Amino acid sequence: MRKRIFASIFFTSFIAVLLSSSFFVALFRAESSRALKTELSAEAAYIGRALDFSVSFDSYVSSISKNSRNRITLLSPDGTVIYDNHASPGGMDNHLSRPEIQSAIKNGFGESTRVSATLGDKEYYYALRLENGNILRVSATYKSLFSIFEKSLGWLILIFIFTLGISAFAARFLTDSIVSPINKLDLDSPFMNKEYEELSPLLLRMDKQNRRINKQLEELNAKQHELEHITNGMSEAMVILGSNGSVLSANRSARELFDCCEGASYLKLCRDIDYIRAVEKALGGSSENVILKRSGRVYQLSVSPVGGSSESGDGYAAVLFATDVTEKEESEKMRREFSANVSHELKTPLTSIMGYAEIIKNGIAKPGDIPRFSSLIHSEASRLLHLIEDIIKLSRLDEKDITKEFAPVNLLALAEIVKTELALKAKEKKVSVEVYGESLSVSGIRSTLHEMVFNLCDNAIAYNNPGGSVKIGVFPESGKTVLSVSDSGVGIAPEHQERIFERFYRVDKSHSKDTGGTGLGLSIVKHAAKLHGADIQLESAVGKGTTIRVVFN
Repeated sequence: MRKRIFASIFFTSFIAVLLSSSFFVALFRAESSRALKTELSAEAAYIGRALDFSVSFDSYVSSISKNSRNRITLLSPDGTVIYDNHASPGGMDNHLSRPEIQSAIKNGFGESTRVSATLGDKEYYYALRLENGNILRVSATYKSLFSIFEKSLGWLILIFIFTLGISAFAARFLTDSIVSPINKLDLDSPFMNKEYEELSPLLLRMDKQNRRINKQLEELNAKQHELEHITNGMSEAMVILGSNGSVLSANRSARELFDCCEGASYLKLCRDIDYIRAVEKALGGSSENVILKRSGRVYQLSVSPVGGSSESGDGYAAVLFATDVTEKEESEKMRREFSANVSHELKTPLTSIMGYAEIIKNGIAKPGDIPRFSSLIHSEASRLLHLIEDIIKLSRLDEKDITKEFAPVNLLALAEIVKTELALKAKEKKVSVEVYGESLSVSGIRSTLHEMVFNLCDNAIAYNNPGGSVKIGVFPESGKTVLSVSDSGVGIAPEHQERIFERFYRVDKSHSKDTGGTGLGLSIVKHAAKLHGADIQLESAVGKGTTIRVVFN
């Protein structure tokens, strides 16, 4: 814009100077021509008047010729040259046919402009008829008119250059004075600008456009913040990849999972071969789902292509979703293990029952063995029944609407009841049971809490040593209620401590029948604690006993 304004002003100044100079030259030429004609006609009149009264023609014309810069010619009425101060009369042609001579003979004076045949220059001729009939002609070349320009040409060029310089300076000054206020316009507040009233329509449109743009930006920012709030609140990790594989956007879960940032390559997010293959397929235009194991968790990765076209050659962007399916995978694994364990646990007593019953049915058993076989059938049937009851209890604990049955339950009173129920078993195992603590209540399902306390105490007695002890405590701790069951039994090795709450898991399977358990007791304890929002803490050492604490929040 600055260059265009400067060029316009400078070009205008240049044209003005050029036109002014041309007009001046034309005016000067016209004025000079008029002055020349006046001068020649006056000189011819003076000479003619003098000749009419002069006695000696030669002496007068000779003196005039010395003082005149013009050409003086005297002709007879028939056109013969009598005298010429610039050429010899004898070598000159007859001038009767000259226009100025013809006009002078006819009208008394005449004038003409043409190229002189004698001198070869363009000349102005003025002819005057004398009283004696002779013709006096005075002429001057136009060359003398332009001698003034030739002498002043250098100055004229300097003046022209100086004028152009002034024009350039003025053009730059005017350009700056025009452009500078425009450059200083406050585009954010158009109406605060007062430099040019002519810009008011433009500033008005700019103000309207600014308001429209600001409104659109506010809407976009609001939508962006809303989208960021939604995506950051997602538990699933979401990553948007550009066609070159760089990260365009990642929500909070994705940044925590992959430790990624915008602009990073997808290869820096994860080195898992299945992940890389899935992303590359999506960038190539194909969706892919894979399982990713990372930091001890299991994730379902879904990568889909976005945009692009194989026909147009445009690359594909990709959207990656990672969903934590660890619990689902663990649940599925537990379900499979549970099904296998249940099948095994149910099959073992059923096989024994069917075997003993078949022996008795076929009469193979001796009469003295029938009571023993009957006792074994009853024992295995009782074991099977307890197993089925425990499975039903676990299934009930998995129900989501069971929390509707919550009510205040006194844990200390519940512990006393369990102590009474297990008194016979404790006596048989020669284990003492002690209940201590405060009368504290928690919100829960009485039957489930009873089963939890019962199983903990039952295990503490079953895996104890003769002469050992079991202590059941209920007490407050840091604003929470704690149920503690401690024993002085065999203890649990460190490698087994993380798995004892799994279904059907036994530390020593060879002695499972001796303890009489189903392998579901501690699993019921775990699910009961989870149902009541409690945490389980285990402390155990081989040969020193075990302490299990259930902390109710």
